Amino acid sequence: MGEIHHLPVANKNTSGEIWEILRSVVDPEIPVLTVVDMGIIRDVVQTPDAVEVSITPTYSGCPAMEAIGTDIKTALQQKGYSNVSIKSILSPAWTTEWITEEGKAKMQAYGIAPPETETAEKGVLFGKTKTVTCPRCKSQHTTMISNFGSTACKALWKCEDCKEPFDYFKCI
Repeated sequence: MGEIHHLPVANKNTSGEIWEILRSVVDPEIPVLTVVDMGIIRDVVQTPDAVEVSITPTYSGCPAMEAIGTDIKTALQQKGYSNVSIKSILSPAWTTEWITEEGKAKMQAYGIAPPETETAEKGVLFGKTKTVTCPRCKSQHTTMISNFGSTACKALWKCEDCKEPFDYFKCI
């Protein structure tokens, strides 16, 4: 079995301009993040007459993927790339480890706790208490209110120190 790359592979035939355009396409559910920040761009193939962008959904059935594909296509077409196609890649499955460090910092500044390490999520299975840092006051004295937040990929938490509720982006 070959090596699985979890980050986009830079294609030698793809211009830096295309990546700059992709860095301007925002996630419709978290508008401070770009599709590059989220790590959903899997590959970009540019030929003399076309551009194909491969994307991976953050989870199966993510309702934002159609909008993201349309936004990518529109952004590239507005910059003169007329023949643009979007390809969906399901394997390997997206993971929160693909969110860039810059993306996690933007998420926290926006008031969403970025995903903790994947092992922190799994510790709950073994009776360990999960700790999520409040994105506002940085306290770790927090409590989960609901495993279901404003979107399917977020949970609702509350800081016991500053008393503010906040979304936590779940590890996947």
